[in-house]
Amino acid sequence: MEKLRIHKYLSQAWFCSRRKAEEYISLGLIKVNWKIAKIGQTIDSNIDKVEMLDKAIKEQKELLYFKVNKPRWVVTTCANIWEKTILDVINIDQRVFPIWRLDKDTTWLILMTNDWRLANFLMHPRYNHEKQYIVETFEIIMDWALEKMRNWLIILWSKTKQADIERISPYKFYITISQWKNRQIRRMVQKVWNEVKNLKRIRIENIELWNLKEWEYKELSKTEKDELFKKLNLV
Repeated sequence: MEKLRIHKYLSQAWFCSRRKAEEYISLGLIKVNWKIAKIGQTIDSNIDKVEMLDKAIKEQKELLYFKVNKPRWVVTTCANIWEKTILDVINIDQRVFPIWRLDKDTTWLILMTNDWRLANFLMHPRYNHEKQYIVETFEIIMDWALEKMRNWLIILWSKTKQADIERISPYKFYITISQWKNRQIRRMVQKVWNEVKNLKRIRIENIELWNLKEWEYKELSKTEKDELFKKLNLV
C-alpha cells in the first residue's frame, strides 16, 4: 500500500500543483471514493478512487509531449459542452492538456502535455519565452507600421517589449515576441490602423511547426525535448 496526502497525490499525478490542489479541495471539487475530499486527507493510491467533477484522476506513469497544429474554430479548453475542443481534435489515449488558452479563430502551434512543471515554465509571463508568428493583414502593411510595432506600442495600459519583425510580402510579416498580452498581436496591428486577417504561430522556443498540417499532431522528438528543457533549465 502507498499512502499519500491527497494534495501530494494530485501533484504526483501531474494533475496540478500542490497549492492548486488545496484550492480545488477547499472548493469541494475533489472526491475520494465518491465523497468530497478534505484538506490533509490521506489516501491509498492503489485502492482509493480520486475524482474531479466526476472524472477519475489516475497517476501518470509517463510524461508526454506533443505538438499540434490547432485548426480554426477549435477552443483550447479541455472541456466545453458547446464547442469543439482541442481534445476532440487529437486522439491521444493518455490524459494531456494544452499549454495556453488561445483564440479559436486562429491556427496555432500548440503544445499538449501531462507535465505541469513544463506548463508552468511556459505559461508564466516572467520567463519571457520566444514565440514566432506569421501575420497576414487586410491592408498593405507599411514600413513605418512595422517599425512602430518593432519598437514599442501602448496596449492594455503598458508598453510592449521590442519585437523581431521581418517582412514576407506587402500583406504578410514574421513577428517574434517574448511576452504575451491578451490578443497582443491583433491589438498591435490595430494600433497601426490595420486588421489581422490570418494569424499563425509557427514556433515556441525551439519547437517549430514545420510541415505539420491542420488537425495533425506529433510527439516531440528527443532532440526537441532535450533542447527545450535545456533552454528552460529543467534538465
